[in-house]
Order: sequence, then structure tokens, then C-alpha cells
Amino acid sequence: MSAHKEKILKRKRKHARIRAKVHGTAKRPRLAVFVSNRYSYAQLIDDDGMNTIFQVTSREVKKGTMLQKAKEVGNLIAKGAKDKKINEVVFDRGGFLYSGKVKAIAEGAREGGLKF
Repeated sequence: MSAHKEKILKRKRKHARIRAKVHGTAKRPRLAVFVSNRYSYAQLIDDDGMNTIFQVTSREVKKGTMLQKAKEVGNLIAKGAKDKKINEVVFDRGGFLYSGKVKAIAEGAREGGLKF
């Protein structure tokens, strides 16, 4: 198995462990984060109703560095949550390390007023 596939499998195993503990509801949805080399994605997910409440991607943000775009994704997800009257979320880092773009999304969401 190649090193790249092994890295992806490790992340998926970590994510499975996280998902066993983290569960989103309509009142307190799960803020799921995914980052690729190029873009950052964030979704608010209601696991009980099995639907995505709101989602944002860094493709919508035009200017800035990768970290600035990730932070703006956090701000936009918080703004969308406020519009839907959601104040608290459960953070799901998706098996990624809590650093870099994942941390920037979390900080942006906190700055936007989300609590987790």
C-alpha cells in the first residue's frame, strides 16, 4: 500500500473514533470540517434528522491566504448558523489534526459567535 493511501486510511480511522463520540442534533448540530490541499469545507449536520443544515466552502471566498480563507469559512458558517438561530455546535475535526486550516475554521466560527 502506498504511503498516501495509508495516510488517508489513518485519518478515516481517527474520524470513525471521533464520530463514535460526537453526535449532532437539530438544536446543537455537528460542525464537520474537511480540508484538502486546495479548499476548506464546513457543514452543520443534524445527525438525528440525517440532513445538512448549512454548508460553506472556501471556493466562495476570493481573497487571502489559505489560512485567511479558512478563517473566513468559519465566520461564514457562524453567520449561517446565527441566521438559522443556532448558537451551539459540536465540533468534528474529521480526523485531521487541530492545527492549521482546521484550527482557523474553529477560531473563525468562535469569532462569529458559535459556542463549542
